[in-house]
Amino acid sequence: MATGKLAQRTLRSPLGRVRGLGAAKEGAHHWWVQRLTAVALVPLTLWFIASVIVLAGASHGEVVLWMARPHNTVLLLVLIGATFWHGALGLQVVIEDYIRSDGTRLAAMLAMKAAMLLLALFAAIAVLKVAL
Repeated sequence: MATGKLAQRTLRSPLGRVRGLGAAKEGAHHWWVQRLTAVALVPLTLWFIASVIVLAGASHGEVVLWMARPHNTVLLLVLIGATFWHGALGLQVVIEDYIRSDGTRLAAMLAMKAAMLLLALFAAIAVLKVAL
């Protein structure tokens, strides 16, 4: 006959055994934010491509005037933010899926997030410098 602990383990249902070991409840939020940034990037990217086509052959001064218009500056900043946020979310999934070692995964995640933040800041400062 089995002892108390052993019997308890064998009598527990599969749900009872895994209860408390589930997801950290971040997966759904991550998924939604990734989808929202993707949806936001569709019109922003189309606007940017159309703007580049219209500005093809324009002089430096004309491009600076275009960037200095408030709605263009804001849209460029939103495009930068959404692009780098969406990219960081996607790279996070890749890092989580393919790097097994906890220490290496943490280091890769920190390096990726720092790089994405710095690149986004550089891009935003460049837009603001030209626009202002």
